[in-house]
Amino acid sequence: MAHKNFVVHNKSSKPDNIVKSENELINKCLSIENELPNFMKDYFIFLKNSVSLTSRHAYLNDIIFFCKYLISETDLTEAHTIKAITPKEFNKIKARDINRFIGDYCARYLIEREDATVVMENHNRALARKKSSLTSLFKYLFRDEILTNNIADGFNPIKLPKPQPDAIKKLEVDEVAIMLDAVESGSGLTDKEKQYWKKTKLRDKAILVLFTTYGLRLKELQELNLSSFNFNRGEFKIYRKRGKEVNMPLNQSVEKTLKKYINDERPNSESIPHEHRDAVFLSLQKKRMTKLAIRKLVKKYTSIALDTTRENGYSPHKLRATAASSLIQYGFSIYDVQNLLDHDNVTTTQLYSAHKKNVKREIVKNFEWLEE
Repeated sequence: MAHKNFVVHNKSSKPDNIVKSENELINKCLSIENELPNFMKDYFIFLKNSVSLTSRHAYLNDIIFFCKYLISETDLTEAHTIKAITPKEFNKIKARDINRFIGDYCARYLIEREDATVVMENHNRALARKKSSLTSLFKYLFRDEILTNNIADGFNPIKLPKPQPDAIKKLEVDEVAIMLDAVESGSGLTDKEKQYWKKTKLRDKAILVLFTTYGLRLKELQELNLSSFNFNRGEFKIYRKRGKEVNMPLNQSVEKTLKKYINDERPNSESIPHEHRDAVFLSLQKKRMTKLAIRKLVKKYTSIALDTTRENGYSPHKLRATAASSLIQYGFSIYDVQNLLDHDNVTTTQLYSAHKKNVKREIVKNFEWLEE
């Protein structure tokens, strides 16, 4: 059968590339739903209308993993396929069965592949998400009167370590300067890396400046289009979690860096395949850069700033943390930073204000009115 091209008939305000990536994730969700038992169908509708697309995909992956566990590791079902699991069998599941699954099985399990046996270990944060997925499912099935008891209240709590501000990985202000110097001068790069750097240094600098100025998520930066930017108005548009459309202001350094890349290094539109023509950041193959390529780029330049190996360089998310702590360090309020970075909870932003508190402590300590 001949491969069909994917054509976007887009009447929304979202760019075609975002519509396409969302559609690919929706299809993955539908594929998983088709494998799961039919009695969960109303729950799928609930997920579709109540959580973000990425959360929906994560929940469904957790649930299908649990169903595979029921078949291969327990006697709670006689089904040989996930689709054949019945509501009656789900009604036999007790809270202790879920606790064994999460606390024992999920903590460490094996995956057999053709070339190796892979040991999978999950930390408490990953276990907490699996618990959240199953809690959501079992509570819904109870409300939908498919299950006779609400066993979710019996699920064991999972203690998550409280984030410590000092443990947050980020670049200091002087390290950001080293990183930006490396992308401008090529210092710290190997001879092989310099061959590519000569062709992409303006692009790389624009990426790093956007990350460290706005604390963009990797997906938000990777999806940027030329049509996202309105230089006359001094702003650009990004699409955040849950489909939020946000206009971000451009400052002079970001605008100057972007324009230099677009005018002096980015290929002419005529030479770019139509599908990638609107993408801001292109690979040397003139295609929209992948998330993996951007991640590797960031790890490379941050490793130079940290004076460490490429493998130990920081991820784009650490540059998000860098932007947050730097903004607070420069005196912006945590509420302004929360709004800029799109943190759901201000408590997340407060973690980055610890160093600001230390500055206050030093000021007060050295400002005594009374002599002893």
